[in-house]
Amino acid sequence: MFRKWERCKVFRDPIHTYIRVEDPLILDLIDSKEVQRLRRIRQLSGVSMVFQTAEHSRFTHALGAYEVARLVLEQVEGIEVLTEYEQMVLKCAALLHDIGHGPYSHAFEQVLKISHEEMTCRMILSPKTQVHRILHRYEPSLAEDIASVIAHQGKFPLIESLVSSQLDVDRMDYLTRDAYFTGATYGTIDIPRILRSMKIIDGKLVYRASGVHTIESYLMSRYHMYYQVYFHPVARAYELLLESIYKRIYDLSEQKVPLNASISSFMNVISNQEDVMSYIDLDDAYVNGFIKQLTHSEDEILCKLANSFENRKLFSYVDLANHPDPVWLDSLKKKYAESDGARYFYYEITVSQAAYLEMNGEENLKIKILLPNGEIRQLNEYSAIVNNFTELGYKKLSRVYYFDESEI
Repeated sequence: MFRKWERCKVFRDPIHTYIRVEDPLILDLIDSKEVQRLRRIRQLSGVSMVFQTAEHSRFTHALGAYEVARLVLEQVEGIEVLTEYEQMVLKCAALLHDIGHGPYSHAFEQVLKISHEEMTCRMILSPKTQVHRILHRYEPSLAEDIASVIAHQGKFPLIESLVSSQLDVDRMDYLTRDAYFTGATYGTIDIPRILRSMKIIDGKLVYRASGVHTIESYLMSRYHMYYQVYFHPVARAYELLLESIYKRIYDLSEQKVPLNASISSFMNVISNQEDVMSYIDLDDAYVNGFIKQLTHSEDEILCKLANSFENRKLFSYVDLANHPDPVWLDSLKKKYAESDGARYFYYEITVSQAAYLEMNGEENLKIKILLPNGEIRQLNEYSAIVNNFTELGYKKLSRVYYFDESEI
């Protein structure tokens, strides 16, 4: 059904050594405007303000997730249950799963209330995009089926569990890649061993009991990466500053206040989230460019925020677990509540992450273990360590972020 080259093409990669492309369809997708756009969006957004080498893009991760999916098809016992067409759906879904991310992704989604998964599906399904036209040229049903996987519609449950679950091709690549580029060695996971322990039985993904130690290590690595890297307070301060800029632009647009900056595509997305083509225009360089223009904005709040972003003057923060003086905290909150800029200069933020989730009712998202006697059990029922993760491995951080008096 799908033609392959006799000799595959390769991309050198520090994580997988080589990323192998055997299919003309995959290379055409890689060369598409929507996938190439990911070169201009950092994978870790504000984290690079803390870990200075975390400059890798979502493009490198997209290729990496594709490569892990390709390795699954090459190495996992029982994977031949997937037809040739379904195997292509898996590879394409892995490659395209993040194309809907916006610039500085999470700050963008938070303010504009845009889900990158929904935007990914819109890009894949829109006849205006190169990705859609490429998929349709090879097989008219591909776009709809790939979008169904990303949207978790249940049409391809095995593929969905491979692309997005608690242990999937996406996480295996980004955790290893993020650990490598941040230098956080505790985030490194053993991908070859995890792949070796995987098996498909009755169309469902399971892991051999001999691989449980590797999965335990993976869960602990993910837990540490969230609290030491993804939730780092300075990285969050940078992203909150960006959120404030987005919010101020949004508020001014609602008030019909003109902005002295070339941000038409951004404004188009604010007014119409169905405008896929304007969304595709947005990347980190686009945002950096208009923020530089806004450093001269006539709006005092926007000018202050833009200059702070440009010069890395970030929010100060207090970790509430350290029991700050309640009188001081109340006076701080009151001060910002009474100011015009409270919406932009003061945040109370709580983040949380569990080491392992039981995922009651969501069978495709559970990690299942194949015992030597053929019995299949959920991971936390088999592993005492993971069972303790389930009970104790939930952590919540509450912080207050604010611009100190000298900055306002």
